[in-house]
Amino acid sequence: MNYWPSEERKMNDYQLSPGRKLKTSDSGLKYNNRKEDMNGQEEGVEFLPTMNAKKVEKRGPKRWVVVTAVLIVFLLVSLLVGLLVWHFKYRRAPVQKVYNGHLVILNLNFIDAYENSSTTEFALLSKKVKQTIKEMYKNNQDIGPYHKETVITAFSEGSVIAYYWSEFIVPAYRAKALDKAMADEQSLIQTVKYKSRNPVLQVNSIVAFPADPSIIQSSRGNSCSFALHAEEGEITSFTTPGFPNSPYPNNAHCTWVLRADVDSIISLTFKTFDVELCSEGSDIIRVYNSLSPVEPHELVNLCGSYPPSYNLTFLSSQNVMLVTLITNAEGRNPGFKAEFFQLPKPKTCSKTLKGESGTFTTPFYPAHYPPDMDCVWNIEVPSTKNVKVHFNVFYILEPGIPVSSCTKDYVEISNTKYCGERSQFVVASNTSKITVRFHSDQSHTDTGFLAKFLSYDSSDPCPGKFTCNTGRCIDKVMRCDGWVDCTDASDERSCNCTKEQFRCNNGWCKPRFWLCDGVNDCGDNSDELQCKCPDKHFKCSNGKCIPETQKCDSKDDCGDGSDEGTCSKVVKSVSCKDYTYKCHNSLCLSKTNPECDGTKDCDDNSDEESCDCGIRSYSKQTRIVGGQDSEEGEWPWQVSLHVKSQGHVCGASLISNKWLVSAAHCFQEESQIRYSDPTLWTAFLGLHDQSDRTNKMVQERSIKRIITNPQFNDFTYDYDIAVLELQSPVKFTATVRPICLPDATHDFPAGKEIWVTGWGATSEGGIGATILQKAAIRVINQTMCNTLLTDQITSRMICVGILTGGIDACQGDSGGPLVSVESNNRLFLAGVVSWGDGCARRNKPGVYTRVSKLRDWIKQHTSL
Repeated sequence: MNYWPSEERKMNDYQLSPGRKLKTSDSGLKYNNRKEDMNGQEEGVEFLPTMNAKKVEKRGPKRWVVVTAVLIVFLLVSLLVGLLVWHFKYRRAPVQKVYNGHLVILNLNFIDAYENSSTTEFALLSKKVKQTIKEMYKNNQDIGPYHKETVITAFSEGSVIAYYWSEFIVPAYRAKALDKAMADEQSLIQTVKYKSRNPVLQVNSIVAFPADPSIIQSSRGNSCSFALHAEEGEITSFTTPGFPNSPYPNNAHCTWVLRADVDSIISLTFKTFDVELCSEGSDIIRVYNSLSPVEPHELVNLCGSYPPSYNLTFLSSQNVMLVTLITNAEGRNPGFKAEFFQLPKPKTCSKTLKGESGTFTTPFYPAHYPPDMDCVWNIEVPSTKNVKVHFNVFYILEPGIPVSSCTKDYVEISNTKYCGERSQFVVASNTSKITVRFHSDQSHTDTGFLAKFLSYDSSDPCPGKFTCNTGRCIDKVMRCDGWVDCTDASDERSCNCTKEQFRCNNGWCKPRFWLCDGVNDCGDNSDELQCKCPDKHFKCSNGKCIPETQKCDSKDDCGDGSDEGTCSKVVKSVSCKDYTYKCHNSLCLSKTNPECDGTKDCDDNSDEESCDCGIRSYSKQTRIVGGQDSEEGEWPWQVSLHVKSQGHVCGASLISNKWLVSAAHCFQEESQIRYSDPTLWTAFLGLHDQSDRTNKMVQERSIKRIITNPQFNDFTYDYDIAVLELQSPVKFTATVRPICLPDATHDFPAGKEIWVTGWGATSEGGIGATILQKAAIRVINQTMCNTLLTDQITSRMICVGILTGGIDACQGDSGGPLVSVESNNRLFLAGVVSWGDGCARRNKPGVYTRVSKLRDWIKQHTSL
């Protein structure tokens, strides 16, 4: 038997081992109800300390109370610590806030010395303004305690406008109060007037906006800051640092302060613009209608690249403007070249217009209209007539503003507001008078509008033409022709279908040969539904129906590969057919058009080789402001072929630095002229305007040799293709780049939109265009085309056009490119302008040489 020397030791032992079992005959036994086993041993006996039995019995409950109390204390302490951490680390954590703004000083007159930040006059006035601002802040309990620094950045007329930024360090929980106080212009002005005993400056206007704190670093580092003043009658140029010989610097923040004389405004134009492509955090250029870089006065923000003919002209509403460039750590772009000059500040843009007809535009059209403008045109035609306004061009778009609200820039007629990008539309009045109002706010501006007002007889608003419900007049032949010519489609409603047409389920009449062409021409797909395969079947491109279970099963069940070509999973070892793409390792893919789509489909990566083609240098495409003139550099593979003493004769496409593709019929003998003689021809690359062939962006090359396809048939125009080798290679530039050649298996399906370009005649029998023209047309089903052109179409030809007429290639376009936009916005040469039954006739599409069918012949002679 073991004895413990003290109760304390017993207690310790119990606390350490409360469930311990011992054999003893001590009187401190506690029995349970279990019976003894057969060997006389006791089962389930616990030995407890004999002393202070009452305390022992209560020990269980007290331990629970202690544990609970400890937990509560722990939670309270944790909560208190959390509150203290939140209060000091987050709620009271210091937050940096920066505000950009300006204030107007009444009791001073502007002097030239204020333009230069290094003059004594600038420094003295800066000190006074800073003192005034400090006084304003000091007397406001939501501002003063947190003000750290104010920097005066510039001055301008008005009597004097001071531009500044202020930095604050404020606890997070006080940041909203600071924002509210800084936005309260009247409170700040009252502080200067009444709380300052002897205000040095009389301030009657102060504006402050939250700004990016990085402006502090840019303002303190003046390594890229410029100040320019436009002299009367002169144009002043400026560029990004290093332009054009080297790219602008990385991690830079550059500013250009632009000024004009008092009572003038500034016209700024970017002549060349090429910065990093637009993305989050990319290099960006901003233009402000102020000397303070605040968003409410931002005219535009620009990134990417623009063709030289893009409208990049912006006007201020006052005699100052600010341009900023912010760059990141990446990118090696040339930058920009810009010009600016001063214009007299317009006293008013409102006018009264009278007469039978006339035109009017937004101020300074086609430049971007100035901000902060309000114009009113009161239009009046003879009292016996009614008046309508026809908007030919309408671009009044403000980023982030829905066209349904028009809360910023807008045109207002009869209490209805118009904004956004709109196609041609008409607003008519049932009287001889109409009022047109135009409003622009302080921020983003746009191209504006070009409008014409007309008088009309209410009984016959469109003499000899059809009147759309919108008031627009169109030729009567466009009525019920299957194409929507009125913006509200009123020309295609309530039509009686002819025998050459079918009626859609929605009631529209469409040409019968549009049935089952794979294109939803009706809008409700009813022209294609009658060609639909049974349920749970797939319709092949050739019209065949197969069970859906056979689609994407790695077998060509259609016979043309269309059931396997659009599957998400690319099979790399299908049987090689005429329609399957063959990799250089001789394995064939199930995927349609895999070449240069940005995805490695071939194991040897051969589908992504030789892909430095089909990309336009300029990332922006211009809105068309009337007509179909192309933009400079928009089609950099377009070539103009000139013959001595004749000028432009044919077009061609650049496919490498020394090879062109054109039409064989351009080089046939005619009128004793041997057009097959390469010495007669000169190629102009990078040409946009035929009257400007000496432009420095144009490259001129002689022709070394002409190879026409020996199977060319000058009667049927089958195999109408030729390749031309240049006497010397060209240099790839922003306006001279090759087009991608399609693989022999490349598919250009019916209904696909394709572009044709050239300097050919703009009408049948007309003269050639001076500016390179472009037109969007679409691929027409081969069977339908043969029906329309009486079986003249071979497999080496592709039919493309607009069947209602009006858009087509014509004389002088021959040999030029027909291009298709494919994956990753890469363009491929789908065809070569070949022949047609007249130009732009109804139901007479143009015929082009199908380049994919002659791809092997091109490779044989050019190794491309």
